[in-house]
Amino acid sequence: MPRPPRPSVRAVTFDFWDTIVAASVGSSDGMRRLQIDRFAHTVADAGQPLPAAELEDAFDANWARFEERWIANTGQYTPADSVDFITDRLGLAVTDDLRDRLIDGFRRVGERVPMETGTGIDEALELLRGAGVRLGIVCDVGLTSAPTLRARLEGLGLLRRFDAWAFSDETGWFKPAAEAFAPALTGLGVDDPSEAVHVGDNRRTDVAGALALGMVAVRFTGFHDRSPETGPEAHHVIDDHRMLPRLLGVA
Repeated sequence: MPRPPRPSVRAVTFDFWDTIVAASVGSSDGMRRLQIDRFAHTVADAGQPLPAAELEDAFDANWARFEERWIANTGQYTPADSVDFITDRLGLAVTDDLRDRLIDGFRRVGERVPMETGTGIDEALELLRGAGVRLGIVCDVGLTSAPTLRARLEGLGLLRRFDAWAFSDETGWFKPAAEAFAPALTGLGVDDPSEAVHVGDNRRTDVAGALALGMVAVRFTGFHDRSPETGPEAHHVIDDHRMLPRLLGVA
């Protein structure tokens, strides 16, 4: 028996990191390297210089702690949480002023790290909007806050393309939870998720979350191809966002 036709696409949501943009700093570990350097400079200024190996070990442990929270979906792990964990692990003497400066360091790195956009993203967004498709963002926030991420999109001329968004530090939920997608879908006027598409790079979060909701899932490999990672495969895999409008039959 033939399948009934899928509803027409009303909305497309995008992951943020490694889908719309990626940090581009000319080093293998990107933003993390800048965060470590900023932290080291700040504590050295406070008269507590640290061996690089100890600081890198503390950042490794901190990121493992973030990933535990991320995978368990037990709430956002903030720069303040990171500073408290790292300084305690290193046995640093922390005044309120030093703590504030260390926390602010994560914001400054997020504001200044060079970024590159995913191949074809601007053209794809323009075509989708021109076809009447509403656009949103569903983002698992790491240590750079939603206001900073929105400001970076504005600086890249992309924020105006989007109609709604859901950042985990504002929603309290990480993907693949349905609650992570809900604010964006609601903001886009989508009552039936099968009328929407989600584009992201991560199988465990983006693809699994979209499939569970009945959305069309598209995996973007333009920055990284995470083929070995655990999780289901998407309906479609693309490495250039310009493939998306035609793939969805809207251009």
